Amino acid sequence: MTIVVTPMDGEVKWDILGSQRLVAGKHQVPQSSSSAQIKENNSTQKSLLFEQISNNMGAGGRMSDPTEAKNILERVPVDPPFTLSDLKKAIPAHCFERSVIRSSYYVVHDLIVAYVFYFLADTYIPLLPTSLAYLLAWPVYWFCQASILTGLWVIGHECGHHAFSDHQWIDDTVGFILHSALLTPYFSWKYSHRNHHANTNSLDNDEVYIPKRKSKVKIYSKILNNPPGRVFTLVFRLTLGFPLYLLTNISGKKYGRFANHFDPLSPIFTERERVQVLLSDIGLLAAFYAIKLMVAAKGASWVICMYGIPVLGVSVFFVLITYLHHTHLSLPHYDSTEWNWIKGALSTIDRDFGFLNRVLHDVTHTHVLHHLISYIPHYHAKEARDAIKPILGEYYKIDRTPIFKAMWREAKECIYIEPDEDSEHKGVFWYHKY
Repeated sequence: MTIVVTPMDGEVKWDILGSQRLVAGKHQVPQSSSSAQIKENNSTQKSLLFEQISNNMGAGGRMSDPTEAKNILERVPVDPPFTLSDLKKAIPAHCFERSVIRSSYYVVHDLIVAYVFYFLADTYIPLLPTSLAYLLAWPVYWFCQASILTGLWVIGHECGHHAFSDHQWIDDTVGFILHSALLTPYFSWKYSHRNHHANTNSLDNDEVYIPKRKSKVKIYSKILNNPPGRVFTLVFRLTLGFPLYLLTNISGKKYGRFANHFDPLSPIFTERERVQVLLSDIGLLAAFYAIKLMVAAKGASWVICMYGIPVLGVSVFFVLITYLHHTHLSLPHYDSTEWNWIKGALSTIDRDFGFLNRVLHDVTHTHVLHHLISYIPHYHAKEARDAIKPILGEYYKIDRTPIFKAMWREAKECIYIEPDEDSEHKGVFWYHKY
């Protein structure tokens, strides 16, 4: 924020976050004015300055945004009057440009930061008393390392969307290495995730985050519908949700037979994708072999503390982020009578993770844009998002509710889906609670 005040001639200028520049009308002070008059004039100008700043900044120093709904739980409309082409035309052309140099910079940056965290933990935590190490130092390291590794995972995810460079082979090479190192089957997840983007919020064809009708809710969901049960459900979902999804397709699309992300013959994949699914398995086997060598050299406890828990933290971050992007009282789901691609793509919500937005390469608060145009690189995503917000209007949602409060609210309020009884849109389903 740049503020320039020149009190002797009464001119006041300010530029808040580089987005607004206002100049107050000059109020000349005669040279013969007394010092008291000058002091009063300066005080008036400062009051004007801070009144304008207060009016133009929201909580936490954010600019107010007229596109953000007053009631964040208010349902989004279900019949968008614009097309994907309209949105693309509103985005500056350079936002679609992918630079392998710039993208690689973020990879190198995150790897350096991850190494610094590793070095500090490996060098200094063993010097601390055991109680201090396990109650404070290790948890701080796990959070910091998991955060930065999730940023690397996000870059690997961008590679799967061809948002890293103009060359698919570069994208797939970088993504394969990053995701394999973080124990994610790159090609397997790339293909199932592509299906999710193609069928978002379709009750018939979406790949993941498919809520149940009230009549289909399992008895254990009713038993766990209380505070202790919600704590258990959230912990289970965050820690084991992603591994179990990859291994057993839990919460995924029902294929009529067993499906997972490691079997090349799984119904998730097409015939031409099967070889690359096998390649993903080979990448994971290489990663596990490297882990075996580390255990032999350093011991199991060292590997668990330095690598295992941070990688589990990546899974926790991933599930938390995507759960909050796709679970909200304002978001509809559609059956085959109502669903189309743009309706589904608009049925997501951005979230504010505070300082972690930047660490996670803005994936947290540009998710609506990502579902509309997934190949825009993360370093252009905020600009592209802001360019389409005037067109999206009430179809754009961002929820700035603190993350833990939002997580608890969604776990309590978003239990099952049903259409409104009095609505003409019987194929539009909304979240409800018991």
